[in-house]
Amino acid sequence: MSEQAVDLHPLKIDRSGTQPSGRRTRFPIGWVVFLAVVVGLLVLFREPLMRSADRLRLEKVRTLVVEKTSPLAASAVSGTAANGYIVAARRAALSADTPGRIVEMNVTEGSIVKKGQVLARLYSEEYAAALRRAEADLLAQASVIDSARTRLEAQRADLARLAANVAQAEAGAAEVAASEKLAKIKAERAEKMVAERIWTAQALDDANAELERAVAASASARSILEAQKAAVAQGEAAVAASEAAVRETEARVAVIAAERDQARATLEKTEVRAPFDGIVVLKDAEVGEVVSPNSQGANSRGSVATMVDWNSLEAQVELAETNLTAAVVGAKAAIYLDAYPDRRYEGVVQRIWPTANRQKATIEVRIGFSAPDERLRPEMGVRVVFSPKEEARAESAPAVESILIPLDAVARIDQKRGVFVVERDVLRWRELELGEERAGRVLVRAGLNDGDRIVATPTNTLTDGQRVLIEGQ
Repeated sequence: MSEQAVDLHPLKIDRSGTQPSGRRTRFPIGWVVFLAVVVGLLVLFREPLMRSADRLRLEKVRTLVVEKTSPLAASAVSGTAANGYIVAARRAALSADTPGRIVEMNVTEGSIVKKGQVLARLYSEEYAAALRRAEADLLAQASVIDSARTRLEAQRADLARLAANVAQAEAGAAEVAASEKLAKIKAERAEKMVAERIWTAQALDDANAELERAVAASASARSILEAQKAAVAQGEAAVAASEAAVRETEARVAVIAAERDQARATLEKTEVRAPFDGIVVLKDAEVGEVVSPNSQGANSRGSVATMVDWNSLEAQVELAETNLTAAVVGAKAAIYLDAYPDRRYEGVVQRIWPTANRQKATIEVRIGFSAPDERLRPEMGVRVVFSPKEEARAESAPAVESILIPLDAVARIDQKRGVFVVERDVLRWRELELGEERAGRVLVRAGLNDGDRIVATPTNTLTDGQRVLIEGQ
């Protein structure tokens, strides 16, 4: 095979510094990349750069969001207000009247009870046995006194019969005595007639015999009368003895009845009963614990349960002495619960304490609820508003939510009061219709809506339409 020659001339490098006339000059690639990076950075950091610029040239303001507040806060602006708690004017910590161990507990917190209802029982077997024994003794004595009274009645009946016998004997003795007197007269007459020889001696003998018979009959009648009288005296003594026995038995029955009553009272002391209608707010003991009315040690409790009269709930507040004129007994007031600030309760000032608290410079005031309901709980926080307008508002519709703003947020332009509303980062002047002022706040009647953002402390340099920088953004 023959080899062909290879032409290497086209591969030779031209070092003369000249280029072919057919090619164009190239733009440097580095500049293109640099410009692209700069543009990208500007796009990427546009917002931070603009914010940095705004920080340098815009005025910074502090803002707040307007929110509707509860009637509690709104009414506090229009009247004298005081904070306090719900208390029960009628409250009782219940305990047994005798020491003992609890064997039965019938209530817990929240139990509604009626007057006389048994809340708890103590161990009472010994007291129950004592009561049964006293009742048995009383029953036995009742049988004894019945027998004594029956015997007394029988003896009184015998005494009456004996008294009748005495009366009969007295009548017989009187009759015999009359016969004796007549016989004596006849005997004296017969003796005189015989002495005058008118009658014979036989007539005198007959008269004397008749007198002797009459005397004997009279003596017998007197003996019978004395015997009857003695029987009556014996019957009277027996009746007196039976009466004494009856009185003694009756006295013994009275003693046993008193012992029975004492045993029953002691047994009843082991029962803890509700003194009035109410609700149990605390259960202070459990089954098995020992309670004592005079408990001072660690091994026994003094109270079994604590209950309150729900109808006696009232608001207790400490009113500053400087505001005492706002509270008048019998005047109406508005009560708001911290737990339900949207609910307005009508109240009446019931009592103003006769003494003040020297340390706090306050006076305690009690306000009763005109219409209490199931939401009320002892020790709940409340706010009471005393105001001359409360009585006029009592018959009006329930209070609605209002808007309160700090007085520092109100600006004045051309003798008009308003606020600067922030829309994104632009200020918009808005005139307001304002109401009562108190404690650094003012009631907004018109001009603001819930959720509006306003300047908290506007300065004289702020204007409508001005862009600002908001703190925290």
